[in-house]
Amino acid sequence: MSKLTLDFLGLHLTNPLMTASGCFGYGTDYADFFDPNILGAAVLKGLTLEPRDGNAGVRIAETPSGMLNCVGLENVGYDEFVRRVLPEILPQLHIPLIININGKTAEEYAELAARLNGIAEVAAIELNISCPNVKHGGMAFGTDPAQTERVVSLVRAASRKPLIVKLSPNVTDITVFARIAEAQGADALSLINTVSGMAIDINTQKPLLGNIFGGLSGPAVKPIAVRMVYQVSQVTSLPIVGMGGIRTAEDAIEFILAGASAVAVGCGLFNNPCAAVEIVDGLERYCEKHQTAVTDLVGRSHPDGGAAYRSKLKHRSTVRNTVQ
Repeated sequence: MSKLTLDFLGLHLTNPLMTASGCFGYGTDYADFFDPNILGAAVLKGLTLEPRDGNAGVRIAETPSGMLNCVGLENVGYDEFVRRVLPEILPQLHIPLIININGKTAEEYAELAARLNGIAEVAAIELNISCPNVKHGGMAFGTDPAQTERVVSLVRAASRKPLIVKLSPNVTDITVFARIAEAQGADALSLINTVSGMAIDINTQKPLLGNIFGGLSGPAVKPIAVRMVYQVSQVTSLPIVGMGGIRTAEDAIEFILAGASAVAVGCGLFNNPCAAVEIVDGLERYCEKHQTAVTDLVGRSHPDGGAAYRSKLKHRSTVRNTVQ
C-alpha cells in the first residue's frame, strides 16, 4: 500500500493532494499536461445557483511572489452545471469530486447544498464563506462570527454530504471561526482563502483591478497560511485541507507538518501546469526517505509531535465510519 493513501471524510484518497477551487476549472482543464486522476481529489470551480458573468474590468494582476484576482465567481450556474458540465467531465474523472458552493445569502447556500444531495457523483461540498452577504451590507460571511454560525448551520441542516468549510484569513483570530464551524457541524476545514489586497496602476493613477480590491494568492501568502493551519489544528478535532502558495512538494510537506491532513495546489498551476505531478512524486519520495506514512506526518511540528491532534482525527474517523 502506498504511503500516501488516506481516509478523508470517508473518502479513499490515493494521496493528499487536491486542487484549490477556481484554479482548476471543472477538473479537465489541465488534461493536456497531466492526467487529473493522479490527484487525491478535485475541488471544482465555485458554483452558484444562477449563472454569473463575474466582475467587469481587469480581473487578474501579477504581484511580487503572487497574484491578485477579482474574477467574481464567474460560472455557468447550477442548472447548466448539472445539464452539460457534469456529464462532460464524469467520463474523464475517476477521483472524488468536491463542489465549492457560493451564495449571496445564507438561504442561497442552503438551497444549493440541498440540490446537490441528489447528485451521487458529488463526494463532498466546500462551503466558501468569503462571499459578501447582501442582506447584511456586503460583509463576508466568513469575517463575522454570527454570520459564519448561521450559514454553516443552515448548510449543515440542508446537506447530506460531507461538509468542508473554507475559512477566510481576513480576520483577527481564525481559530474563533474554526471553532464556530466545528460547533455547527462542519466535517473538515480548508484554509486559507485569499488575503484581501489591492494594486494601483501608476500610469493611470487608478486602481488596477476592476473591482478595486482582490484576493492575494501565491507564495507571498504561504507563511500566513502555514501559521493559520498550525493554529487551527491545535484548537479543533477536524481534518484540515491546507492551501496558500503551494508550488512544490516541500511546500506541501510544510503544511502537513503544520497540521494539514490534505493540501491543495492553486495558482501554482498557472506558472507550472505540471506542479501536481511533481508534488505527488515529491511526497512519495519524502515518505519513502523517512519511512513513514503521510498520515503520520500530520502536525509533527506541534510541541507534542502532533500526537494529540492525530489522536483526535483518528477518533473522529472511527466514529464517522461506525455511524456510516
